[in-house]
Amino acid sequence: MPELPDVPTLLQAAVDALGGSHREGQARMARAVASAIGDSEHLVVQAGTGTGKSLGYLVPAIRHAVAEDTTVVVSTATLALQRQLIERDLPRLAGALAPSLGREPTFAILKGRGNYLCRHKLDGSGDDADDGAELFDPRRLSAVGRQVKRLHEWAEETSTGDRDDLDPGVGDLAWRQVSVAGNECIGTACPFNQECFAELAREDAASADVVVTNHALLAIDAMQGRHILPEHAVLVVDEAHELVDRVTSVAAAQLGDRAVTAAAKRAARLVEPDTTERLEEAADGLGLMVADVEPGRLDQLDEGLAGAVAVVRDAAHACLTAVKGVKTGGEDDPEGTASRRRALAALEEVHDAAERILESVEPPLRERTSVVWLAKGPRTAPSLHVAPLGVGGLLRDKLFGDRTAVLTSATLALGGTFDALAGQWGLGREIVLKDDVPDPGLAPDPDSADGEPRWRALDVGSPFDHARSGILYVAKHLPQPGRDGLDERYLEEIAGLIEAAGGRTLGLFSSMRAAEQASEEMRERLDLPVLCQGEDSTGRLVERFADDARACLFGTLSLWQGVDVPGPSLQLVIVDRIPFPRPDDPLSSARQRAVGAHGGNGFMAVAATHAALLLAQGTGRLLRSVDDRGVVAVLDPRLATARYGGFLRSSLPPYWGTSDPEVARAALKRLDAAAPAAVGKG
Repeated sequence: MPELPDVPTLLQAAVDALGGSHREGQARMARAVASAIGDSEHLVVQAGTGTGKSLGYLVPAIRHAVAEDTTVVVSTATLALQRQLIERDLPRLAGALAPSLGREPTFAILKGRGNYLCRHKLDGSGDDADDGAELFDPRRLSAVGRQVKRLHEWAEETSTGDRDDLDPGVGDLAWRQVSVAGNECIGTACPFNQECFAELAREDAASADVVVTNHALLAIDAMQGRHILPEHAVLVVDEAHELVDRVTSVAAAQLGDRAVTAAAKRAARLVEPDTTERLEEAADGLGLMVADVEPGRLDQLDEGLAGAVAVVRDAAHACLTAVKGVKTGGEDDPEGTASRRRALAALEEVHDAAERILESVEPPLRERTSVVWLAKGPRTAPSLHVAPLGVGGLLRDKLFGDRTAVLTSATLALGGTFDALAGQWGLGREIVLKDDVPDPGLAPDPDSADGEPRWRALDVGSPFDHARSGILYVAKHLPQPGRDGLDERYLEEIAGLIEAAGGRTLGLFSSMRAAEQASEEMRERLDLPVLCQGEDSTGRLVERFADDARACLFGTLSLWQGVDVPGPSLQLVIVDRIPFPRPDDPLSSARQRAVGAHGGNGFMAVAATHAALLLAQGTGRLLRSVDDRGVVAVLDPRLATARYGGFLRSSLPPYWGTSDPEVARAALKRLDAAAPAAVGKG
């Protein structure tokens, strides 16, 4: 193959072909990614909104894949970015780069097996029709039946079998009737193996230059040894600020009496009744014990609960042994093989969860690496959960150890440094980049005893002039937020700001209760449309908000990170309080205690870092294009008065700051007067 053009040349060719313009931050990022790949060193890149970071990593990634005839994996956290990459960015970029590369680069998307239709189950071979069915009333079951019927019809026309391609979608209960998890698949024994949607997706991915996946599948592939993704030496983690939470979810386990009962029922089709009856009795005992336990973190299990979990573990082990001894006909008996595989999967999950829970509470608190808690609620069946206190070691050993990783997001530098997230990822000391080249005097010895990966850090900035385009208004005169809903003074402040802005407001609240209270109050006080999360799908609410310049949209966590509305429809972002994790959050509180036990500041390392990340994400909703203008109003005075306020403020974009409400309202009035009178998205 002839020598390929270098990355700057390819990037310029792509920008020209796509009708774009040179962005210095994007060019710096592309050079740094190419250097990291060439030097086999990890790279952490903060690239602010408007940088064009997708192109900044895709161009060097594609060049490497074509030059080395290999695959690069790109992992994202959200479905929206996956779709953007697969449906827009990669098709356009492949066409733009083809003349320079000598061929058109290829790409594919790969998800977990449970995201695809299973032809074996569609054929009626599934055995899950009764799983959980007794928990629902006949009307709901009828609705599920209609959805399953539609899924069977869709299966005749879809070429992908991908759940995300089904519009409108269906509920989880219906989807489970036509899909299997990875540990339930019977593999080559399946009579539909050659037509399997999941296997066809894997075949497409195996030969692609770029494979797009999600953080959860990335974690499963690396940590459980499933080898779902094609072999790859270069990994790009976009939306890297989400990586720890997604990996923690994959590494967590839960145990409830319903799951134990379901596992026993699956095993009952294969083994003697006395074996499975013991497990069903263990499920009943677990249900009785958790009924009397208060929800929350469990530093110790009382004797009764510990005994119930141990009985579940032992009964599940006995069932596992019995089911493993069952012989099926293999390829000549796909139904029997499927029943055995699904029973084993359910029993292994129950057994492993019970064992992890018991092992997690054995060591002294200071030495523990996991936390156990009980979750229950009016709509939630009681269940025990266990999760690791940290996943840095897992990431370092399983994900970063034998490949080059590029981790990027618009918000990675918290408190002015990358240290907080780097520590959570299991990375070591930073190599500082100067002009995109590492300072050799600061590079750690590659053979150092600490075993930590070498990595570089780079902040390419943002094309936005935050100080001229946005105001950060902190309502220093308000009281600290309370626990009993929004104070009347907060409601008055919200109404005054929205009135000055003429609508155009995204309200980010720390709880659904606060969002609903604010919505009800603003509808009474203002003659403006107020939309509230939960009243429709989030996607439709955002569309309605973007299309009506006078509308307001209030909501919680998913809106903090998932709203992209450029233009005059969004000129005011209101944050009701600093988004610290709840004091009773089991995982967060355990992590804070663990940091403190080892001499660190648990509040700053866990709670303040969590709040800084969400604040940076939330306030980043304001400016989505270079022409946007507006105000971020944080009603919580602690951002200005508390000792940790400086850390939080230094994690935010560099807006011009004020604590004068008149200044904020006057700016909003000027923006409202200058904005187009017509519908806002433009």
